[in-house]
Amino acid sequence: MEILSSYNIIIAVSVIIIVSFLFNSLSKKTNVPAVLMLIVFGVGLQYLLKSFDAGELNFLPILEVLGIVGLIMIVLEAALELELKREKLMPILKSFTIAIIGLIASAWVAALILYNFIPEMTMQSAWLYATPLSILSSAIIIPSVGGLKGSKKEFHIYESTFSDIVGIMMFYFLTGKLNPAEDSGVVGFAGNIILTIVISLVASYVIILIFQNIKSQVKLFLLIAVLLLLYALGKKMHLSSLIIILIFGLVIANMKVFFKGKLKQFLKYDKAHHIYHELHTITAETAFVVRTFFFVVFGITIVVASLFNLDVAIISILIIASIYVIRFVILRIFVGKDIIPQLFIAPRGLITVLLFYAIPAEAQISTFEPGILLFVIIGTSLIMTGAMIYDKKRSSEAVNTANKNKVETAKWKAPSIDQNNS
Repeated sequence: MEILSSYNIIIAVSVIIIVSFLFNSLSKKTNVPAVLMLIVFGVGLQYLLKSFDAGELNFLPILEVLGIVGLIMIVLEAALELELKREKLMPILKSFTIAIIGLIASAWVAALILYNFIPEMTMQSAWLYATPLSILSSAIIIPSVGGLKGSKKEFHIYESTFSDIVGIMMFYFLTGKLNPAEDSGVVGFAGNIILTIVISLVASYVIILIFQNIKSQVKLFLLIAVLLLLYALGKKMHLSSLIIILIFGLVIANMKVFFKGKLKQFLKYDKAHHIYHELHTITAETAFVVRTFFFVVFGITIVVASLFNLDVAIISILIIASIYVIRFVILRIFVGKDIIPQLFIAPRGLITVLLFYAIPAEAQISTFEPGILLFVIIGTSLIMTGAMIYDKKRSSEAVNTANKNKVETAKWKAPSIDQNNS
């Protein structure tokens, strides 16, 4: 088909990346998430393809691969930002606690809503559908919170990263319950996590010690290939593979913490730190590209008409309302009164879509409308956008008021002309 010729594909890929870059710049000025713009752009491409009579194109395999690679890159990017210092311990533990309580409470309420409102829905399937809808999207949050002050920005990076990892582990724990023969229970699940952590630490040390001695200038994509291989092999072995990526990122970002005592003599810090610095750059670039195509392809695949279904709207609004009620209670308990804009920064995104398509066939319910997924993603993203715009306006007004007060104070303190002449 002419529309899918090699040159047309190259043109399309190039235009999408350029448009995504422009969306990122626009996002920083407007606080509208670039991801939301990409989804809308994808919807536009969907209608463009239909107008050219491109036929039925199956994008789901592409979407799944992009989602997995994007997830790995986003978690690695976040892990490379995390500093393991004594003074960071409490913020990390607080973020972890908020993430895990918010995840479980949101999934529980969402499961009850789905169970009571969707015909044929079983409670077991309801939990599987509810879990993706309860996971925060680090793909949306991390690029969006750059303008927040240090402690709030740090909180959102920690919280969204933990929500991603714990949410994925929870989802696959629930899928394991579908097959009693493979279900190892809570003890087996805990043992799986401990085994994954041990393997992750050993692999991280080995990778750093080997790669610091590689002299080739083209070793970074080799390193990423190794990490992708470890993730895929971990999945084949039914390990919590995302922990491997997280721990490697933490080890290489905090080498002075992990290489102590006798291990310190094996580390060539300058060379290893150079790898970290370059990996940080290439991870951010790769995450940007993968995230771009994931959400554009997602926009191409969605059924827009489902957004206008009354049942979809009611169920989605109930789930969205429950997300913020639960979040309000948790933040008031653990953070206090200063919870704006944190309360409203709870978008769903990449992992929600990825896990939705990973629901096993035996747990799928034909009466579930995928429009619920889209409605929740767009709804939570728009709410976050409004909160970020409000917070930016509030910060600007606070700065202007402070500057005005300084000027008035300076005028009050300055001696008058008559006093100087007397």
